[in-house]
Amino acid sequence: MTSVLPFTDIDLSDLEEVGGKNASLGELIRNLSNAGVQVPGGFATTATAFRQFLATDGLNTRIAQTLEGLDTADVTALAAAGAHIRSLIRNAPLPDALETGIRDAYEKVAGTHPAGVSWAVRSSATAEDLPDASFAGQQETYLNIRGVENVLAAVKDVFASLYNDRAIAYRVHHGFAHAEVALSAGVQRMVRSDVGASGVMFTMDTESGFTDAVFITSSYGLGEAVVQGAVNPDEFYVHKPALAAGRPAVLKRGLGDKALQMTYTDSQELGETVGFVPVPQAQRGRFSLTDTQVEQLARYAVAIEDHYGRPMDIEWGLDGTDGNLYILQARPETVVSRRGAGAVARYRLHETGTVVAQGRAIGQRIGAGRVRVLKSVEQMASFQAGDVLVASMTDPDWEPIMKKAAAIVTDRGGRTCHAAIIARELGIPAVVGAGDATEVLAEGDPVTVSCAEGEEGLVYEGLLDYTVEETALGSMPEAPLKVMMNVGTPEQAFSFAQLPHHGVGLARLEFIINRQIGIHPLALLALQNGSPELPAAVAAQIQERITAYDGPREYYVQRLAEGIATIAAAFAPEPVIIRLSDFKSNEYANLLGGPEFEPAEENPMLGFRGASRYLSESFRAAFELECAAVVHARTTMGLRNIKLMVPFVRTLDEAQGVIELLTANGLRRGEEGLEIVMMCELPANALLAGQFLEHFDGFSIGSNDLTQLTLGLDRDSALVASSFDERDPAVKKLLEMAITACKESGKYVGICGQGPSDHPELAAWLLGQGIDSVSLNPDAVVDTWLALATTTAQPAV
Repeated sequence: MTSVLPFTDIDLSDLEEVGGKNASLGELIRNLSNAGVQVPGGFATTATAFRQFLATDGLNTRIAQTLEGLDTADVTALAAAGAHIRSLIRNAPLPDALETGIRDAYEKVAGTHPAGVSWAVRSSATAEDLPDASFAGQQETYLNIRGVENVLAAVKDVFASLYNDRAIAYRVHHGFAHAEVALSAGVQRMVRSDVGASGVMFTMDTESGFTDAVFITSSYGLGEAVVQGAVNPDEFYVHKPALAAGRPAVLKRGLGDKALQMTYTDSQELGETVGFVPVPQAQRGRFSLTDTQVEQLARYAVAIEDHYGRPMDIEWGLDGTDGNLYILQARPETVVSRRGAGAVARYRLHETGTVVAQGRAIGQRIGAGRVRVLKSVEQMASFQAGDVLVASMTDPDWEPIMKKAAAIVTDRGGRTCHAAIIARELGIPAVVGAGDATEVLAEGDPVTVSCAEGEEGLVYEGLLDYTVEETALGSMPEAPLKVMMNVGTPEQAFSFAQLPHHGVGLARLEFIINRQIGIHPLALLALQNGSPELPAAVAAQIQERITAYDGPREYYVQRLAEGIATIAAAFAPEPVIIRLSDFKSNEYANLLGGPEFEPAEENPMLGFRGASRYLSESFRAAFELECAAVVHARTTMGLRNIKLMVPFVRTLDEAQGVIELLTANGLRRGEEGLEIVMMCELPANALLAGQFLEHFDGFSIGSNDLTQLTLGLDRDSALVASSFDERDPAVKKLLEMAITACKESGKYVGICGQGPSDHPELAAWLLGQGIDSVSLNPDAVVDTWLALATTTAQPAV
């Protein structure tokens, strides 16, 4: 076997000789180049050459003696053994055949590129990047290496890094014998992402396991900054079905602060060839990729996934000189794709407290313990099992103690950084990109780290009470009606969609507006039009928030469309019923710029809301932004499972008017299968059900408001709350009228609310009335499904 092989001569059958990383590079070049996937060329040393190197002068024997009896839990002893072995390797000469092979291969590949091109020298272990092991990041990588002499030096340092402390500990922890793992060094042409952008992408959502999206992170400069967690990158989700259909496919965009970028230095000393520089403020406020580039990367990702037949973890680079996108590495995703599909674990926090830090949630779990702030890896010996690890960032050197942590919190990093990847692999909750956690979290303080509340990870003061609920899904029995979900926040949609369901019966648009936009739509339109009624200070705050978008209107429509599309994509092809905004005036006033545009009402619950708000001259332009967002998600992106619900329709004139307004804004009933249902929540809706149904495709019964308005009580008042009961005969009479009218008209009727799960007899009664669906909060879906499967329908009493 030769000592060196060009990537063009390598494929996955050579894994034992060139390791997983290099074998994958060759596989991509040989099989996907014709599909347009661009991979920079290079060459790899072989495992045979590495073993021959270790066999020289008994080097392997001295290594084995050093490792014999080593307790990797003793971080001091581990550090001493690793340092000794690495010194032995660095001081040993390369065999003549290997050095000659490297020189010849370098001259051949360098001759096809302009003078001054630089190289990446990376490790590729023979047990690395396998479907059931993740050795990625265990060994060293050297970037911006120029000239063959420096390449030779980097290759030897890569060989030595097989015995980094983290690599030694990882092999012991995962049951790999040290002598069985060999190393190949890959030498690959550098992509000039130092003046472009780079990042990591997964062909599935890394938190939920949702497989119909490509998840991409991106930041300016070299990709090591993203992998190390040195920056908080931009994030993008791309919907695979829309991509395949040739439609706009970017589901979601998240702007990272991207404070630093890794660039080339003038030094050629190993470890000093790259460094960090601040990103100009104006660039931080813009996305590092265009939608066109994001979709092109997603096409590469899907092609790679299709070729390998499994979810993939891919590193990429945008060359700032030629403008092309390149794939730098591709490996099997090893954490989420190995989860069993038979059960769902849901962590539930039973208390709340003061939030002392927050960032990106990793792992959908909760952990608690005492804070241990570590400034450097040299402090590892002080870390105790069950502590909460708090650091600016982590790298693979921290792995020996990360597995002992109750939770991990870092100042910097995104969802594809080292800390995030290791936390997922170890099943430990982590909050990354928290900004100032090392400053605000005090050594020894008890904290609870919650990653079970959506995309935002929260660190609370104190040890809060929480439980873990294991739900065995298995084969769910057939339900006697459709069991749908209420989904308020897009960031949890992918996770909720893993539960058994028949779609989404209620997706509240006002939740998306509040969480993803936070600005009053009329304030944005006022800024767009240069209106003087918007105070200068408010205008400045809005401008700062929307800087990454083309304008105020585009910000609102795009952010709202992203939320709608994310929920619809998560639950496709099942129906997703989007309820148009139902903020009350006091709730709208809480948005940025809201006080300037909202009336002061004595009783907002019965005031300016729902259909009457949409039809008013003062709000119509804002409502038309909602319509534009729905059109983008449903028509442009092709998410035809979206249906609409109109809330709080007081009169038949309002019913007719709102349907005409929707039609005028591109949302016509029946066109491209669009169904528009009305929320039946007023006694008038049930009393005149047949006439209201002339304008709509069915009812979704809002049992909370219907009960409140039928019984004339404020459900939020503790003085009368005990009288609130959906089972009251008057309420049931109206429910019966609404359901009967829908059945007679052959139209859909469902109910939103907890009544059917809280009261089994009400569920049985609703079944007897012939209701089509119940829509529940996610935590009640499985239990209610199982209960309904054994429920006998009861007639009205």
